Amino acid sequence: MAISINGLTKHFGAFAAVDGVSFEIADGELLALLGPSGGGKSTILRIIAGLQDADAGSVELGGERVDHVHTRERQVGFVFQHYALFKHMTVSENIAFGLKVQKVPRPEQQRRVHELLSLVGLVGLESRFPHQLSGGQCQRVALARALAPRPRVLLLDEPFGAVDAKVREELRRWLRRLHDELHATTLFVTHDQEEAFSVADRVLIINKGRLEQQGTPLEILDTPATEFVARFVGEVNVYDAVVRNGHVKLGALDIPVDSYPDDGAVRLVIRPYDIKLYRVDNEGLAVANRVLPIGDRVRVEATLHNGAPIVAQFPRRSSLLRGIEAGCRLGVEVTYSRAYPLPQ
Repeated sequence: MAISINGLTKHFGAFAAVDGVSFEIADGELLALLGPSGGGKSTILRIIAGLQDADAGSVELGGERVDHVHTRERQVGFVFQHYALFKHMTVSENIAFGLKVQKVPRPEQQRRVHELLSLVGLVGLESRFPHQLSGGQCQRVALARALAPRPRVLLLDEPFGAVDAKVREELRRWLRRLHDELHATTLFVTHDQEEAFSVADRVLIINKGRLEQQGTPLEILDTPATEFVARFVGEVNVYDAVVRNGHVKLGALDIPVDSYPDDGAVRLVIRPYDIKLYRVDNEGLAVANRVLPIGDRVRVEATLHNGAPIVAQFPRRSSLLRGIEAGCRLGVEVTYSRAYPLPQ
């Protein structure tokens, strides 16, 4: 079931929570809405579900406008961040709730519940109550309940925000596998970059109610369309500079810049993994301050000779790390950078 969003707008008083947002989701696609808290992501999701009315714009499901269609008739499954399970109901009763509302015959309810218990890995827990489950198990029950009525679209609002980091990682992998099995059109909201990039086919960056960029995780990381996207997604080095003869100079460091007129003021954005630092015996271009192992990577913090800080990251076994220690002199090479006009 494809989704088409056109010019969606929603105000709360004078505040524009959603400001003219348009995008499409292909049938069977898994898409993430990523952005800072308060950026309008959940409002978009609730409008698609019919839980909130838009001030302007339209929502189409499968080519049909549903702006004035009741939530029950949209056939949308919604999963909340904090589960919203019925505390007085067992796992089976929670999963069957939507089927009971639809007056599905009891034998069919039982077959569907058993099917979903197996699908989400909760066989044997059907008689337990929510307080007897872990956070990860509760979230699986919430997802099974949303899937029970066979929705055309699945919407998830910060689905893993209420569980700890380890469980969140497991649930991400599980959700991706589940989606690959079911091929349900799925839209989920998150402010966690790793979550969006590890699970979604495409990512939409939402900021202050507006769509900043959409694309695959690699497109978002490697070709951020705006300075906000570049800063928001992943760690970056940021420098204000002036383009002269197609280059930017940071002290003695020379960086080529494409498509900018000479004497143009720019904000240069460089990701840590697009910088090579290596120990030199001569004066070099920088001095190492700290060398920090972080999991399977190593972070090197240094200072350019003009006083500007610079951060690079390397695989833990990188030959470039050989000899790098606090106080040593460094050669510097920028392999890729992005330049943006300075804000007016």
